[in-house]
Amino acid sequence: MNRCKKPFPSLLSIALAVLIVPAGALVAGPAAAQELDPSATQNEAANGGRNFPPGTLRGSFLVVNPPEIQLDGNAERLAPGARIRSADRMLVMPASITGQNLLVNYTRDAAGMVRDVWILTPDEARAKRASAEKPLLNFWPFVSADSGPRDDGKTPFNQLPIFGQ
Repeated sequence: MNRCKKPFPSLLSIALAVLIVPAGALVAGPAAAQELDPSATQNEAANGGRNFPPGTLRGSFLVVNPPEIQLDGNAERLAPGARIRSADRMLVMPASITGQNLLVNYTRDAAGMVRDVWILTPDEARAKRASAEKPLLNFWPFVSADSGPRDDGKTPFNQLPIFGQ
């Protein structure tokens, strides 16, 4: 009675795997490489800076008392686990920049809190970028911030816009 497994079936499966995996990689080809549209990133690297993710906004950033901050003079909060990166590409603790008014690029998380902050170099600051004048959580991309009637809080109920009009 032989209790040891014969090496032939395992060697055969390894050889087949070596032959099949490169063939699958060739079929995927360039479609597997996910490339971002350069115009979507608003690339500051063209002006000597870093690449920032799509949807990054620009604003004036002031740490009041961590996690409380001000963006363009409005009170905001840093998200739990928020990362602040300096112009030297190093992580910065919010307490070390308390009271400094800095020009930054930032992103928000799903709850609307500031998640990632990049302190800009002078070269990056020269590149144009959208600011926070857009609605905070506008999930419907086909509606601009200034389209349609707005409620100022003082409009009588019978004069409010009706859904679908």
